[in-house]
Amino acid sequence: MDTGWLADNWAQIRRRVDAACREAGRDPADVGILPVSKTFGPELIRAGVALGMRRFGENKVQELRDKSAPLADCGIDWVMIGHLQTNKAKDVARLASEVQSLDRLELAEALDRRLQHEGRAIDVLVQVKTSSEPSKYGLPPEQLPGFLNVLRGYDTLHVRGLMTLAIHSSEPAEVRGCFRLLRELRDRAMVQDHDLTKLSMGMSGDFPLAIAEGATEVRIGTAIFGSRPYPDSYYWPESPDAA
Repeated sequence: MDTGWLADNWAQIRRRVDAACREAGRDPADVGILPVSKTFGPELIRAGVALGMRRFGENKVQELRDKSAPLADCGIDWVMIGHLQTNKAKDVARLASEVQSLDRLELAEALDRRLQHEGRAIDVLVQVKTSSEPSKYGLPPEQLPGFLNVLRGYDTLHVRGLMTLAIHSSEPAEVRGCFRLLRELRDRAMVQDHDLTKLSMGMSGDFPLAIAEGATEVRIGTAIFGSRPYPDSYYWPESPDAA
């Protein structure tokens, strides 16, 4: 299968991220890219590995489980970025290296139990709800300080930072406000001795705004892998035009 378009997309998004960093007066080395591979199959992910991608974000536990087996030889670090039900904690504890969508105590407890059983520990980010949209998940901002204090008691959960989804809006100021709030929450938590170095925020359509507000990682799917016309089945874009 032709993967030249994927190499072009990967190089282009790195250039765009670097340009956004320079525009914001930041070092491009301080901002990582998390390729989001949801709905795309193992063959395309393997092609991404050949280009140097090592971490991949998935929204659904079923997909993570289905893809991990045929790609077991690739040394991939799987990152769970979608809303996570507690009854899925078993597979996540076994397969994921990081969870970016930790947003409630019952989920922390479920992950901790399963991780203890697996004899593992993983990195986690607390997902914070920074917009008023009902469709968005996340911990209410005012609950973050108490939640972070509780998480100190879980040795299997290494809290590395915060994650958010910005409001879906054509107004840059509204989008940027979500990212600014997350950064401010992180800064306040750092004063309380929480070592939160990571801010996962920004996607294909809004990552320059996130970088301007301090993102350390942007989650990029469409700009790397192309559009997703078939959300319930694996898809391989057939040409650069599809991507």
